[in-house]
Amino acid sequence: MRHDVLIIGGSYAGMAAALQLLRARRTVLVIDAGQRRNRFASHSHGFLGQDGADPAQLARHARSQLAAYPTLTWIEESAARAEGARDGFSVTCANGVRHEGRRLLFATGVSDTLPEIEGMAERWGKHVFHCPYCHGYELDRGRIGVIATGPMSMHQALLLPEWGEVTFFVNGAIDIGAEDRAALTARGVTLEETPITRLENGADIRLEDGRLLTFAGLFTATRTEPSAPLAEDLGCALEETPLGRQIRTDAAKETTIPGAFACGDAARSPHSVSLAVGDGAWAGAQLHRSLVF
Repeated sequence: MRHDVLIIGGSYAGMAAALQLLRARRTVLVIDAGQRRNRFASHSHGFLGQDGADPAQLARHARSQLAAYPTLTWIEESAARAEGARDGFSVTCANGVRHEGRRLLFATGVSDTLPEIEGMAERWGKHVFHCPYCHGYELDRGRIGVIATGPMSMHQALLLPEWGEVTFFVNGAIDIGAEDRAALTARGVTLEETPITRLENGADIRLEDGRLLTFAGLFTATRTEPSAPLAEDLGCALEETPLGRQIRTDAAKETTIPGAFACGDAARSPHSVSLAVGDGAWAGAQLHRSLVF
């Protein structure tokens, strides 16, 4: 069977796009490996009408609503390769099965590269975060640690005093000049230049000099990449952003390969559930228009 649209990625952006297409009575195949970016978090905040919801439950509820539309096919599998051109795309899954469609949508999300600090990975999404709008309020104006990774870390350190008392850990990742120091001081940020040894307990930081500093939560700016190289392998151009690389799209969410679209974290920044859903809804509508006109 040749579908109208093949969607790689069934998280929030991919499902939002699928909903628009299904309501236009188009045949949609969603290929999803079940690896949501926020799978480590127990609550999702900042999404109107669903503030504080369990993100896993949110995803399950959305999928159950999509399942009510008879033109949906959903495959729980990893996509291994995308090929073809407008009106003749194909996606081959890891199990070797090949699927065909007139249009292709990359909603693959991104992967996060975390600082190589002992204890960081297991605290990601629980005690270590990247978005203050998603997680800052729940820290109840407690002490906040910001761990530097690159230029975006200065932005984090200057923004986060809105949510609590901030200590900025340079950790050898960036150079802090006189102008930056003045800006941090003006915002009431404490600058800590002793390197980090590891993270302990919930959100405690052990420094090389032996000190243990306790925080309500930690923030760091990860570097992001599309979670799979499928779009790049197809020939879609990627672009650099302050957060990392993303798939380049135009205002209609079409990539540099005609007929191939991209949405969500893999094709926009900054990132949140709300922004991913909005981006996916727009991409779905534009995909439908491309099938009509």
